[in-house]
Formats: sequence, structure tokens, C-alpha cells
Amino acid sequence: MFVTTRRAADPFLGIRRLNQMLDDAFTSNWFADANSNSAMTAGWIPACDVFEDKDGIKIVAELPGVRAEDVKLSVENNVLTIRGEKKQVAEEKTERVHRYERTYGTFERTFALPSTVDVDAIDAAFDAGLLTVTLPKAERARPREIQVRALGGSGAQQAQIAEGRTEA
Repeated sequence: MFVTTRRAADPFLGIRRLNQMLDDAFTSNWFADANSNSAMTAGWIPACDVFEDKDGIKIVAELPGVRAEDVKLSVENNVLTIRGEKKQVAEEKTERVHRYERTYGTFERTFALPSTVDVDAIDAAFDAGLLTVTLPKAERARPREIQVRALGGSGAQQAQIAEGRTEA
């Protein structure tokens, strides 16, 4: 028995379908065996969230089904690159396949880093399909308060000092 579910009407459904058809057309494997029931692999782009606070920048990438050892990070010329591969798991052969929707293959995301990032202190952690990259700001780039010194004397004397005209 084949089961389907109904979803609420989506005003952008037509656009999403067109985007999916274009993606399929331009990422499909043109030389794949037409009689094969195996899922085709294609490049994909993981979703990422980017946050910033006074101490640094945090990038969280969704990598479902990817193993930590299949993810590589690199920094070159202030560009952070996250790349890896989601490998296809061998599926049990069945008589019928109703649908393949999961995407497999290589992925890559790049992020231009501001000069305020301390590239030597970048940290990355992977847990439950989420990659969290922490990019701390260099000490010189962190906000700090500057103490104001009070000079003795009247406001007129302070103005003269500021202009470089002091009289004894």
C-alpha cells in the first residue's frame, strides 16, 4: 500500500517545483544507467546560520547524515571553506522503489572572514549532524572602554592645552 500525506497550500509551491526541476536538470548524472534504481549523487549545499557577538562569530551548519571524519575545514586568504561528502548508505534491494529524495555527494560552503577574526584560534565541533565553527575575534578587535583622564585647571586652560598654547 502506498501512503501519501496532504500538506497545507503553499503559495510558492510552483516556484519550488520549478527550482527543483532546474536543480535536477543541471546536477543530474547524464551518463547514469537509465535502468538503474540507485539514487544519483549530486552536489548539495548545507544550510548555515551565522551569529556574531562581541567575542566572535559562530557558524552552525546542518549536515544530516554526514560523519565528522567526512568534513574538512580550511582557511586561506581570510576565506573559510567547509567541504565534505555525504556518502550513500547501501539500501536493501526491493522490488519497487517509490521515491528517492535524499541527496548524497560532495558539498562546499565558503565564508569571507573579516580581518578581525583570529584565524589561529578557530575551533570546530560536530554533534548530532550540526557542525559549529567558532571564530573568535582578535583581542585588538574586541570592544573596550577607554578611560578619560581629567586634567586639573579651568576649561579655558584645558582648551589652550588641547590647542598646544600653554602659558606659565
